[in-house]
Amino acid sequence: MNDHARFIATHSEHQVQRWQGGRMSMSTDKVAEEVPASLVYNGMPHVVMMTSPADLEDFALGFSLSEGIIASRAELHAVRVTPVSEGVEIAIDIDLVRFLPLEEQHRNLAGRTGCGLCGAETIDQAVRHPAPVGKGRQVSPEALHAAFARLSQRQALNALTGAVHAAAWATPDGELLAVREDVGRHNALDKMIGALARAGRSFDDGFALITSRASFEMVQKAATVGIALLAAISAPTGLAIRLAEETGLTLVGFARAGQHNVYANPQRLASAPTR
Repeated sequence: MNDHARFIATHSEHQVQRWQGGRMSMSTDKVAEEVPASLVYNGMPHVVMMTSPADLEDFALGFSLSEGIIASRAELHAVRVTPVSEGVEIAIDIDLVRFLPLEEQHRNLAGRTGCGLCGAETIDQAVRHPAPVGKGRQVSPEALHAAFARLSQRQALNALTGAVHAAAWATPDGELLAVREDVGRHNALDKMIGALARAGRSFDDGFALITSRASFEMVQKAATVGIALLAAISAPTGLAIRLAEETGLTLVGFARAGQHNVYANPQRLASAPTR
Protein backbone atom coordinates (compact mmCIF):
# COMPACT_ATOMS: atom_id res chain seq x y z
CA MET A 1 0.00 0.00 0.00
CA ASN A 2 1.17 3.53 -0.77
CA ASP A 3 2.58 5.19 2.39
CA HIS A 4 0.39 8.28 1.87
CA ALA A 5 -2.70 6.08 1.80
CA ARG A 6 -1.80 4.57 5.17
CA PHE A 7 -2.01 7.93 6.92
CA ILE A 8 -5.30 9.32 5.65
CA ALA A 9 -7.01 10.39 8.87
CA THR A 10 -9.93 8.28 10.07
CA HIS A 11 -11.28 11.20 12.10
CA SER A 12 -10.88 14.94 12.52
CA GLU A 13 -11.58 17.54 15.21
CA HIS A 14 -14.16 20.31 14.85
CA GLN A 15 -15.27 23.17 17.06
CA VAL A 16 -18.93 22.86 18.01
CA GLN A 17 -21.50 24.72 20.06
CA ARG A 18 -22.64 22.26 22.72
CA TRP A 19 -26.03 22.76 24.35
CA GLN A 20 -26.44 20.82 27.58
CA GLY A 21 -28.39 21.36 30.78
CA GLY A 22 -29.82 24.61 29.50
CA ARG A 23 -26.38 26.13 28.82
CA MET A 24 -24.30 26.61 25.68
CA SER A 25 -20.53 26.14 25.58
CA MET A 26 -17.81 25.77 22.95
CA SER A 27 -16.24 22.36 22.66
CA THR A 28 -14.11 20.20 20.40
CA ASP A 29 -15.77 17.18 18.82
CA LYS A 30 -14.09 14.22 17.09
CA VAL A 31 -15.83 13.40 13.80
CA ALA A 32 -15.45 10.27 11.65
CA GLU A 33 -14.06 10.82 8.16
CA GLU A 34 -15.34 9.16 5.00
CA VAL A 35 -13.84 9.24 1.52
CA PRO A 36 -14.94 8.06 -1.92
CA ALA A 37 -13.01 4.92 -2.85
CA SER A 38 -12.92 3.85 -6.49
CA LEU A 39 -12.51 0.09 -6.92
CA VAL A 40 -10.73 -0.57 -10.22
CA TYR A 41 -10.38 -4.17 -11.45
CA ASN A 42 -7.59 -4.90 -13.92
CA GLY A 43 -7.66 -1.25 -14.98
CA MET A 44 -11.46 -1.06 -15.36
CA PRO A 45 -13.42 1.17 -12.93
CA HIS A 46 -16.12 -0.91 -11.25
CA VAL A 47 -17.75 1.04 -8.42
CA VAL A 48 -17.23 4.01 -6.09
CA MET A 49 -17.98 3.42 -2.41
CA MET A 50 -17.99 5.86 0.50
CA THR A 51 -15.79 4.33 3.18
CA SER A 52 -13.66 5.02 6.23
CA PRO A 53 -10.05 5.44 5.04
CA ALA A 54 -8.62 2.47 6.96
CA ASP A 55 -8.01 -1.23 6.27
CA LEU A 56 -8.52 -0.66 2.55
CA GLU A 57 -6.61 -3.77 1.50
CA ASP A 58 -8.98 -5.80 3.67
CA PHE A 59 -11.87 -3.96 2.04
CA ALA A 60 -10.64 -4.78 -1.47
CA LEU A 61 -10.34 -8.49 -0.74
CA GLY A 62 -13.54 -8.73 1.32
CA PHE A 63 -15.65 -6.86 -1.25
CA SER A 64 -14.27 -9.01 -4.06
CA LEU A 65 -15.17 -12.19 -2.16
CA SER A 66 -18.55 -11.15 -0.77
CA GLU A 67 -19.76 -9.82 -4.13
CA GLY A 68 -18.76 -13.06 -5.88
CA ILE A 69 -16.21 -11.32 -8.12
CA ILE A 70 -13.59 -13.86 -7.02
CA ALA A 71 -14.05 -17.22 -5.33
CA SER A 72 -10.90 -17.34 -3.23
CA ARG A 73 -8.06 -15.20 -1.93
CA ALA A 74 -5.71 -16.86 -4.45
CA GLU A 75 -7.61 -15.24 -7.34
CA LEU A 76 -6.63 -11.75 -6.15
CA HIS A 77 -3.01 -10.98 -7.08
CA ALA A 78 -2.38 -7.39 -5.99
CA VAL A 79 -3.98 -4.36 -4.36
CA ARG A 80 -2.62 -0.83 -4.73
CA VAL A 81 -4.18 2.08 -2.81
CA THR A 82 -3.44 5.57 -4.16
CA PRO A 83 -4.80 8.91 -2.94
CA VAL A 84 -6.59 10.74 -5.78
CA SER A 85 -8.41 14.07 -5.60
CA GLU A 86 -10.60 13.90 -2.48
CA GLY A 87 -10.54 10.12 -2.18
CA VAL A 88 -8.59 6.98 -3.00
CA GLU A 89 -8.25 4.63 -5.93
CA ILE A 90 -8.02 0.95 -5.06
CA ALA A 91 -6.47 -0.90 -8.00
CA ILE A 92 -7.19 -4.63 -7.79
CA ASP A 93 -5.59 -7.26 -10.02
CA ILE A 94 -7.57 -10.51 -10.33
CA ASP A 95 -7.44 -13.67 -12.46
CA LEU A 96 -8.43 -13.12 -16.07
CA VAL A 97 -11.07 -15.84 -15.84
CA ARG A 98 -12.78 -13.80 -13.10
CA PHE A 99 -12.28 -10.45 -14.82
CA LEU A 100 -13.85 -11.37 -18.18
CA PRO A 101 -17.43 -11.79 -16.81
CA LEU A 102 -17.03 -8.48 -14.98
CA GLU A 103 -15.90 -6.78 -18.18
CA GLU A 104 -18.83 -8.27 -20.11
CA GLN A 105 -21.25 -7.04 -17.47
CA HIS A 106 -19.93 -3.50 -17.80
CA ARG A 107 -20.11 -3.71 -21.60
CA ASN A 108 -23.79 -4.67 -21.40
CA LEU A 109 -24.47 -1.64 -19.19
CA ALA A 110 -22.72 0.84 -21.52
CA GLY A 111 -24.92 3.69 -22.69
CA ARG A 112 -27.63 3.25 -20.06
CA THR A 113 -28.85 6.47 -18.46
CA GLY A 114 -29.29 5.14 -14.92
CA CYS A 115 -29.80 2.15 -12.71
CA GLY A 116 -31.00 1.47 -9.20
CA LEU A 117 -28.62 -1.38 -8.44
CA CYS A 118 -25.72 -0.63 -10.75
CA GLY A 119 -24.15 -3.66 -12.38
CA ALA A 120 -27.48 -5.52 -12.50
CA GLU A 121 -29.87 -5.49 -15.44
CA THR A 122 -32.58 -7.61 -13.85
CA ILE A 123 -33.95 -8.31 -10.39
CA ASP A 124 -32.61 -11.86 -10.64
CA GLN A 125 -29.09 -10.47 -11.10
CA ALA A 126 -29.47 -8.05 -8.19
CA VAL A 127 -30.88 -10.64 -5.78
CA ARG A 128 -28.12 -13.25 -5.86
CA HIS A 129 -28.75 -16.64 -4.30
CA PRO A 130 -25.52 -18.00 -2.78
CA ALA A 131 -24.89 -21.70 -2.40
CA PRO A 132 -25.86 -23.30 0.93
CA VAL A 133 -23.39 -22.66 3.72
CA GLY A 134 -21.49 -25.49 5.43
CA LYS A 135 -22.18 -27.20 8.72
CA GLY A 136 -20.47 -24.50 10.79
CA ARG A 137 -19.89 -24.78 14.53
CA GLN A 138 -22.12 -25.01 17.56
CA VAL A 139 -22.23 -21.78 19.60
CA SER A 140 -23.68 -21.31 23.08
CA PRO A 141 -25.79 -18.28 24.04
CA GLU A 142 -23.14 -17.42 26.63
CA ALA A 143 -20.42 -17.31 23.95
CA LEU A 144 -22.62 -15.16 21.70
CA HIS A 145 -23.29 -12.64 24.46
CA ALA A 146 -19.65 -12.63 25.58
CA ALA A 147 -18.53 -11.85 22.04
CA PHE A 148 -20.85 -8.84 21.82
CA ALA A 149 -19.63 -7.61 25.22
CA ARG A 150 -16.04 -7.84 24.00
CA LEU A 151 -16.91 -6.09 20.73
CA SER A 152 -18.14 -2.98 22.52
CA GLN A 153 -14.66 -2.68 24.06
CA ARG A 154 -12.90 -3.05 20.69
CA GLN A 155 -14.68 -0.27 18.76
CA ALA A 156 -11.97 2.36 19.08
CA LEU A 157 -13.14 4.67 16.28
CA ASN A 158 -16.75 4.52 17.39
CA ALA A 159 -15.70 5.34 20.95
CA LEU A 160 -14.13 8.54 19.59
CA THR A 161 -16.83 9.55 17.11
CA GLY A 162 -20.03 7.59 17.76
CA ALA A 163 -20.52 7.35 14.00
CA VAL A 164 -19.27 4.00 12.70
CA HIS A 165 -20.39 0.40 12.50
CA ALA A 166 -18.31 -2.64 13.39
CA ALA A 167 -18.11 -6.22 12.18
CA ALA A 168 -16.20 -8.91 14.03
CA TRP A 169 -15.25 -12.56 13.79
CA ALA A 170 -15.52 -14.70 16.90
CA THR A 171 -14.39 -18.20 17.76
CA PRO A 172 -17.11 -20.65 18.89
CA ASP A 173 -16.27 -19.79 22.52
CA GLY A 174 -16.76 -16.05 21.96
CA GLU A 175 -13.16 -14.81 21.60
CA LEU A 176 -12.75 -12.07 18.96
CA LEU A 177 -10.16 -12.71 16.24
CA ALA A 178 -10.83 -9.74 13.95
CA VAL A 179 -12.69 -6.43 14.34
CA ARG A 180 -13.15 -3.83 11.60
CA GLU A 181 -14.99 -0.49 11.70
CA ASP A 182 -16.44 1.67 8.94
CA VAL A 183 -19.00 4.38 8.35
CA GLY A 184 -20.86 1.85 6.21
CA ARG A 185 -22.18 -1.38 7.69
CA HIS A 186 -21.55 -3.27 4.42
CA ASN A 187 -17.98 -1.97 4.32
CA ALA A 188 -17.31 -3.04 7.91
CA LEU A 189 -18.44 -6.57 7.05
CA ASP A 190 -16.34 -6.60 3.87
CA LYS A 191 -13.27 -5.41 5.80
CA MET A 192 -13.74 -8.13 8.39
CA ILE A 193 -14.17 -10.77 5.67
CA GLY A 194 -11.01 -9.50 3.98
CA ALA A 195 -9.04 -9.53 7.23
CA LEU A 196 -10.09 -13.11 7.92
CA ALA A 197 -9.26 -14.23 4.38
CA ARG A 198 -5.85 -12.55 4.47
CA ALA A 199 -5.11 -14.39 7.72
CA GLY A 200 -5.99 -17.68 6.02
CA ARG A 201 -8.78 -18.50 8.47
CA SER A 202 -11.83 -20.61 7.66
CA PHE A 203 -15.30 -19.02 7.49
CA ASP A 204 -16.95 -22.13 8.95
CA ASP A 205 -14.98 -22.12 12.22
CA GLY A 206 -16.74 -19.37 14.15
CA PHE A 207 -19.39 -16.70 13.69
CA ALA A 208 -19.80 -13.09 12.58
CA LEU A 209 -21.16 -10.15 14.58
CA ILE A 210 -22.43 -6.83 13.20
CA THR A 211 -23.46 -3.65 15.04
CA SER A 212 -26.28 -2.87 12.62
CA ARG A 213 -29.49 -4.33 11.28
CA ALA A 214 -29.24 -7.55 9.31
CA SER A 215 -30.34 -6.44 5.86
CA PHE A 216 -30.59 -8.72 2.83
CA GLU A 217 -27.18 -7.56 1.55
CA MET A 218 -25.49 -8.43 4.84
CA VAL A 219 -26.88 -11.98 4.77
CA GLN A 220 -26.04 -12.27 1.07
CA LYS A 221 -22.41 -11.24 1.67
CA ALA A 222 -22.06 -13.57 4.66
CA ALA A 223 -23.55 -16.58 2.86
CA THR A 224 -21.49 -15.94 -0.28
CA VAL A 225 -18.22 -16.51 1.62
CA GLY A 226 -19.63 -19.40 3.67
CA ILE A 227 -20.32 -17.78 7.04
CA ALA A 228 -22.76 -20.10 8.82
CA LEU A 229 -23.89 -17.84 11.70
CA LEU A 230 -24.49 -14.10 11.52
CA ALA A 231 -25.53 -12.21 14.65
CA ALA A 232 -26.77 -8.61 14.51
CA ILE A 233 -27.32 -6.15 17.30
CA SER A 234 -30.49 -4.91 15.59
CA ALA A 235 -33.34 -6.36 13.54
CA PRO A 236 -33.29 -8.37 10.32
CA THR A 237 -35.49 -7.71 7.31
CA GLY A 238 -37.98 -10.22 5.93
CA LEU A 239 -35.93 -10.76 2.76
CA ALA A 240 -32.82 -11.35 4.87
CA ILE A 241 -34.65 -14.03 6.87
CA ARG A 242 -35.84 -15.77 3.72
CA LEU A 243 -32.32 -15.80 2.24
CA ALA A 244 -30.92 -17.13 5.53
CA GLU A 245 -33.51 -19.93 5.49
CA GLU A 246 -32.66 -20.72 1.87
CA THR A 247 -28.89 -20.88 2.39
CA GLY A 248 -28.98 -22.59 5.79
CA LEU A 249 -27.37 -19.62 7.55
CA THR A 250 -28.23 -19.13 11.22
CA LEU A 251 -29.53 -15.57 11.57
CA VAL A 252 -29.65 -13.89 14.97
CA GLY A 253 -31.06 -10.44 15.69
CA PHE A 254 -31.41 -8.13 18.69
CA ALA A 255 -28.29 -9.68 20.25
CA ARG A 256 -27.83 -7.63 23.39
CA ALA A 257 -26.70 -8.30 26.95
CA GLY A 258 -28.30 -11.60 27.94
CA GLN A 259 -30.80 -11.76 25.07
CA HIS A 260 -31.19 -12.53 21.35
CA ASN A 261 -33.74 -13.73 18.80
CA VAL A 262 -33.01 -16.56 16.33
CA TYR A 263 -34.81 -15.93 13.02
CA ALA A 264 -33.51 -18.82 10.90
CA ASN A 265 -31.75 -22.15 11.32
CA PRO A 266 -31.42 -22.33 15.13
CA GLN A 267 -29.54 -25.65 15.08
CA ARG A 268 -26.11 -24.00 15.49
CA LEU A 269 -27.12 -22.04 18.57
CA ALA A 270 -27.24 -24.38 21.55
CA SER A 271 -30.13 -24.02 23.94
CA ALA A 272 -29.41 -22.24 27.19
CA PRO A 273 -29.01 -24.53 30.22
CA THR A 274 -32.28 -25.34 31.97
CA ARG A 275 -32.52 -23.76 35.39
